[in-house]
Amino acid sequence: MNAEIIAVGSELLLGQIANTNAKFISTQLSELGINVFYHTVVGDNGDRLKRAIEIAESRADLIIFSGGLGPTKDDLTKETIANHLGLPLVFDDVALSYIEQFFAQWGRTMTENNRKQALILEGSEVLANHHGMAPGMLLEKDGRIYILLPGPPKEIEPMFQFEAKPKLAARLNEGGIILSHVLRFYGIGEAELEVQVQDILDNQTNPTVAPLAGDGEVTLRITAKAATEEEAWPLIRAKEAEILAIVGEYHYGNNDDSLASKIVEMLLHHNLTIAAAESLTAGLFQSELAEIPGVSGTLVGGMVTYTEQAKVQQLGIEQSLLDQYGVVSSECAAAMALKVREKFGTDIGVGLTGAAGPEPHGDQPAGTIWIGFSIGNSEPITRKLQLLGMRNSNRIRAVKLAYSYLMRLLVEKGYEKI
Repeated sequence: MNAEIIAVGSELLLGQIANTNAKFISTQLSELGINVFYHTVVGDNGDRLKRAIEIAESRADLIIFSGGLGPTKDDLTKETIANHLGLPLVFDDVALSYIEQFFAQWGRTMTENNRKQALILEGSEVLANHHGMAPGMLLEKDGRIYILLPGPPKEIEPMFQFEAKPKLAARLNEGGIILSHVLRFYGIGEAELEVQVQDILDNQTNPTVAPLAGDGEVTLRITAKAATEEEAWPLIRAKEAEILAIVGEYHYGNNDDSLASKIVEMLLHHNLTIAAAESLTAGLFQSELAEIPGVSGTLVGGMVTYTEQAKVQQLGIEQSLLDQYGVVSSECAAAMALKVREKFGTDIGVGLTGAAGPEPHGDQPAGTIWIGFSIGNSEPITRKLQLLGMRNSNRIRAVKLAYSYLMRLLVEKGYEKI
């Protein structure tokens, strides 16, 4: 099956937002073994969209649309497709009821154009939208599959993954299944990881293994084809064990795990508390932890001590230490970690300081970052980074590396990785 993805929205052509939906859908389709040969972006214009559909029909068995299902006049995807295919639009009672309940719950007046979002192509399968109002659709006509999805990522991603993808998998496998399992690695580059597991990549059959890099980390996706999920999992587990025997030291989690979620899980499991003192990251370390449910069981608090004065007055670091070594130093990071642990009475203290860029800090070049760790009564440990990215990417990488280093330090101290 060959697919084409058509993203609808003038804001994409104007560069106001990036077409992240196409990237997400392509990744999901690759797990099903579906080839994506074209990405098309078209503005909010019915004639141009109709022409894009005609071109896609000449070269794709599966056409997936994102965007244009909303209540406004420029949301014209389903109207254009309905006209092109000669199908009427009908109200889906479940979707309409959901929209009416939403407005009633919030005490807002529901206008007629909001009802438009409950219209679907006659004969299509409804894809439920649990994160918005407009339902999606899957329609088979003349040997081709059309899938209509909303535009907002928070709506399209769960809708495709949990509504559309299983329906596609069932059609592809005639009752069989394709199951994927993602291994997440940090602290190793894509090229190095690929070299380490090259024999596995060269000799794969079922399951298959595919590397993917992104956002400072690397993943290996294991995909198995089988009659049932129960038959697929042993294939995946065997391949997973083979991979981890080679690069297991860099493995931190699976599927939707993040470094933040895994360190929180580990800290909670071992009843450890944590506090952080942040300079260049300005609260980002704590903010990402706070996104994880249940983090209050481990994150006690922290401080943003951006200036030298704040480090002295709020954390209690000796001015003489900063005069001698500077704020971008191993000694400062260690002192920050120790002082914040003592102030908040936690098991672990983390300190982050550095020159995020683009300018150097004194004689320290941009991208020089120190991370300090104070764990129990042990002497603080520091790690130095020399990053080459832009300012904000350096700050994000510093936070991720702090989680990764902390995970490894805890394992070295005998705490089991979860």
